[in-house]
Amino acid sequence: MKKVYRKELARGRKLHIKKGDMVIALTGEDAGRGKPGKVLQVLPRQQRAIVEGFNYVKKHMRKTQDNPDGGIVSKEGPIHISNLMKVDASEKSAGKDN
Repeated sequence: MKKVYRKELARGRKLHIKKGDMVIALTGEDAGRGKPGKVLQVLPRQQRAIVEGFNYVKKHMRKTQDNPDGGIVSKEGPIHISNLMKVDASEKSAGKDN
C-alpha cells in the first residue's frame, strides 16, 4: 500500500471558504461567537483562515526603521476552518433560528 504524506493530503483538499467571503464563528469566546467577519487570508496547508475581527493575538515587535516605536501590536491570528461557517449575503439572520 502506498504511503500518503500530509503535504499530499493538504494539497488536494478543497476548502469551503475563500478569501473575501463573509463568515461567522461557530465556536470561541462569547464575544466572538456568532459574529460576522470577512476572510482576509486562507492557509490551506494548516486548514486555517485569518478573519477580520477574530482571534486577536498580541505580538511583540522590535524597533525597526518601519516601526520606530516597537512595542506590543494586536493583530488577527488564524482560526481553524471547521469553526467557520460561510454566510450568504442575502440571508440577514445567518445561523439564527426564526
